[in-house]
Amino acid sequence: MKQRQYRPLDLSNVKTYSVHDRPNKVRVEEHFAEPPKPGCSFQEFFDSLPNLLGAENLRQVVSTVVAARQQGRPVVLAMGAHVIKCGLQPVLKRLCEEGVITAVAVNGATVIHDFEVAMIGGTSEDVGNVLHSGEFGFARETAEGINSALDEGMAAGIGFGQAVGEAILSRELPYAEQSLLATCVQNEIPITVHVAVGTDIIHQNPSTKGAVVGEMSYRDFRLLADVVSDLSDGVWLNVGSAVIMPEVFLKALSIAQNLGHHVDGFTTANFDMQQHYRPSLNVVSRPTSGSGRGYQITGHHEINIPLFAHAVLELMGQGQE
Repeated sequence: MKQRQYRPLDLSNVKTYSVHDRPNKVRVEEHFAEPPKPGCSFQEFFDSLPNLLGAENLRQVVSTVVAARQQGRPVVLAMGAHVIKCGLQPVLKRLCEEGVITAVAVNGATVIHDFEVAMIGGTSEDVGNVLHSGEFGFARETAEGINSALDEGMAAGIGFGQAVGEAILSRELPYAEQSLLATCVQNEIPITVHVAVGTDIIHQNPSTKGAVVGEMSYRDFRLLADVVSDLSDGVWLNVGSAVIMPEVFLKALSIAQNLGHHVDGFTTANFDMQQHYRPSLNVVSRPTSGSGRGYQITGHHEINIPLFAHAVLELMGQGQE
């Protein structure tokens, strides 16, 4: 077949309209940011953000969290270990102590960093420098401390998170006041740990017992399923977990629905430095496809989580005045 010959189109008959008649998604009066005002309060700063895109999503998540707590509905924090390594325990602790966070669910690595912070006031070894020497992940006190806590918790009939949190407190670790797990135990907040065997450095230690790790984490999964069964009109926050916690949430929600709890009307938000496949589907999209709403907040945890926390506490304080 002969190839068609293309020529520049004649635009003389193009139809136009007045810009004054066109609907616009962005308007100065409704959406623009306020100019910076040195010395302004946090609330003035937060209110000065543009009413668009990420800033508007964050506002919606903040107001939804506050509304949920004012109505006595749960706000669950699910998170990965990087959040701890960003030094955010004091911020998360405050949210727990003020009654904003009603349950916490984490992966196994989160426990390791939280325990090390409580034990020595530091965490996060330089993996690249020690991997090829065969030294990465073999800190004796970390593994033996957590594994002995799990042995004690196994006998006591409690779960992974509670066992480690109680051990941090009972052993009076020097930096226990910085521990998120200990904070949850002190404030009677459910703290569940969801382990993928082989992903955590304590699994490299001879003191680890696979049967204990599996049983303790499975107890926590069943506990989380009960937490999720009560999520209607509440909020699920996934912070910095791209695989484990989104998958755990989806299965816990499926169990709750299967058992007839009919969980609906809840809000989800995924906070991460980039939006990944599983959180986008298993947190933001699929669970809220009925009567809920899902949000994506993209950016560094060390910036967005304090911003979120301050905004929530400011708004809650306004409601108490």
